[in-house]
Amino acid sequence: MAAATFLLPITSSAAAASSSSSSSWRTPVRCSAERQVLFSRIAPVYDGLNDVLSLGQHRVWKRMSVAWSGAKKGDRVLDLCCGSGDLAFLLSNCVGLHGQVGALDFSSDQLSIASTRQDLYWKACYENIKWMEGDALDLPFPSSSFDAITMGYGLRNLVDKKKAMQEIFRVLKPGSRASILDFNKSTSWMTTMIQVWMIDNAVVPVASTYGLSNEYRYLKDSINEFLTGKELEKLARSVGFSNAKHYEIGGGLMGNLVVTR
Repeated sequence: MAAATFLLPITSSAAAASSSSSSSWRTPVRCSAERQVLFSRIAPVYDGLNDVLSLGQHRVWKRMSVAWSGAKKGDRVLDLCCGSGDLAFLLSNCVGLHGQVGALDFSSDQLSIASTRQDLYWKACYENIKWMEGDALDLPFPSSSFDAITMGYGLRNLVDKKKAMQEIFRVLKPGSRASILDFNKSTSWMTTMIQVWMIDNAVVPVASTYGLSNEYRYLKDSINEFLTGKELEKLARSVGFSNAKHYEIGGGLMGNLVVTR
C-alpha cells in the first residue's frame, strides 16, 4: 500500500534502530523529559502490565474510545501518543483496507514494539498503519487532514495541554470527532480515595515485581496535575470545538473526552 502523501516515513521494527538518528523526519518532542525516559523504560512490559493492572479492562475502554471517535470504513485517521499501538490497531480494523491510520508517539522504543506487533499479529488491514516518531504539540500534518483522532493516556503527560488540543483541532476535519481516553481526575472524594488506594496498594506493588515501582509512582502526581472532566470540556471549547463531552468510565477511575470540530 502506498503511503499517504501527508504521512511521515514508516519505521519498521527492522529499521527503527537505524533510523533513530535521522533528523529528516523527527521533530523535537515537548513532553516531560523524565516521562519520555520513563515510557522508554517500561516499553518492553507495558502491554502485559496493563493487562494485569486493569484485569484486561483497558481493552474494553480502548474499544469504547475508538467507537466514540466515529472512525469508519475508508477514513483517514490519527492516533496520538500511540504507544505500542492498541488504539491504532483498533482504528485499522474500523477504517479497513481502503482507510489510512497515522500513529504518532514520542518514544522510539514504544514504536518499535508497535511495529513488531504489526508484523506478529498480521492482518491485511494493518498495512494501512504508518508509525512515526514526533511531537503531539507540533503535528507534521496539514490542517483538516483527518476524519477522526484518538489519544490514549497521552494528554495527561503533555506539558501544554491547550496546545495539544489546538493541534488536534487544526488537523481534524470540520464536523469530525476526536476521542481522548485517560485517567479521570474525579471530583468525588470517594472515587479519588479509591484511585489513590489502588495505585498505592495494587499498581505500584505489581509494577515492583517488574522492577518498575518508581516508574509507576508518578501516576498519582500526574493525575493530581491533570484536569477534571468539566475542565477538559471547557478547554476543548476554548480552542474552538463546537461540542465537548467528558464521560466517566471504569467506575469513575477513567475518563473519555469526546470533542467535535
